[in-house]
Amino acid sequence: MSIKLSAPQSGKTGTVVYAVTRYGLVERQLVVPRNPQTPEQQETRSNFARVTGRWRILTSAQRAAWRVSSADSYTISRMGRQVALNAYNYYCRINFSRLDLGLSLFDLPPAVPAFGPNEVQELVIANVGGSITLKLRVPSLPTQYTVVQGASPRSPGISCVQHFPNLGFLPAPVDGWSDFTALYVARYGVPAVGKAVWIRTRQHIDGWTDLPKTTNDIVPAP
Repeated sequence: MSIKLSAPQSGKTGTVVYAVTRYGLVERQLVVPRNPQTPEQQETRSNFARVTGRWRILTSAQRAAWRVSSADSYTISRMGRQVALNAYNYYCRINFSRLDLGLSLFDLPPAVPAFGPNEVQELVIANVGGSITLKLRVPSLPTQYTVVQGASPRSPGISCVQHFPNLGFLPAPVDGWSDFTALYVARYGVPAVGKAVWIRTRQHIDGWTDLPKTTNDIVPAP
């Protein structure tokens, strides 16, 4: 009996979906997901429409500038391969990142920034008489923007968190500490005593972000 080997696959073929996971290549039946039309979904779709619509009205010179800037730009595919970005994909990559943070679109490509170290340090949660505050230590002023991302309150036994929605921009530090309590509470409410809070920060410059820096702490009793 002969066995036919095929190259690694990713994507959909008929009713079969191929996906690369930490366990290797997985094959499963296609399942059409629900479409609850959450505010996050609607915002993402609106941003997509704005970015693609803006691309269509750029001048020839503006598109040419994006082609030049995208010449050495790559992304990593789901199969782990390095894939070159064309001008349109490069434009979308930069501007989706901008709109996701409520920033304006670029009609011309920005220069690729050089990121310094992310100066945001540990998360410290205080509980004084039942009033909970969440602060990040910031020894020196951050770069153009520092984005705060946060997971929902978790069990203290959790050692790994993967989903970090954007909470907003890091508030200006006072005496070396940035109080972002209002950002977190606006998204998740006041975290309960004993719950773990996981926070991630990323520097953002002109549509580019650096690697995330993660910290966590447990809400103490009063």
